Amino acid sequence: MPDSALSEAIKEAYASAPASVVTLHTLELRHPDFTTPIRVVLNHPDTATWLALGGAEVQAAIDAMEDDDERTAIGLVARLEDDAPANPGEMVAFIGMAFSLDLPPVENVSVPEITMTIDNVSRKITDALEEASTSQQKIEVTYRPFLSTHIDAPDMVPPLTMTLANAKADPYQVTGSARMLDIGNKKFPLEVYTRKRFPGQTA
Repeated sequence: MPDSALSEAIKEAYASAPASVVTLHTLELRHPDFTTPIRVVLNHPDTATWLALGGAEVQAAIDAMEDDDERTAIGLVARLEDDAPANPGEMVAFIGMAFSLDLPPVENVSVPEITMTIDNVSRKITDALEEASTSQQKIEVTYRPFLSTHIDAPDMVPPLTMTLANAKADPYQVTGSARMLDIGNKKFPLEVYTRKRFPGQTA
């Protein structure tokens, strides 16, 4: 994971490790078949902290949750980056859920990979993943860290976005690996100019 992507604030938090500041790890799963992105945070249910930090905007994000069970399980409300694939620049809610992930090392690797396991998944997540498994479109996963004292933007710019592979879901957990787009094996340029696609004018 490139160290240059981390904000100065989170680098300072990692270096000094103050007890009052916690790094909250989040995952966002997106797929065309999902009604809304699936967003989870490695944290316990808590709305009071985020209401104190964000007020009316946080309350609006909480009120937007359609599922009552999810509303009571919110573990973070925070603002996404301005160019986020979904809800850019908006305050969104993340469901508090136990998960583990092995981030890529802080070094230049050809295709960084995350191994993730989400425990105690809801039926909604399981159903969504099962439906997506029959699609030709891949599930995109975005990892964003937030500091518990700073919810106005992720503390990694840009966030780490990957495609999910080998995903397996059961009533207890979701496991899978996510890899960044392998740019090195892409054709360049991507646009191929052929006579059939771009016929020239004849005199």
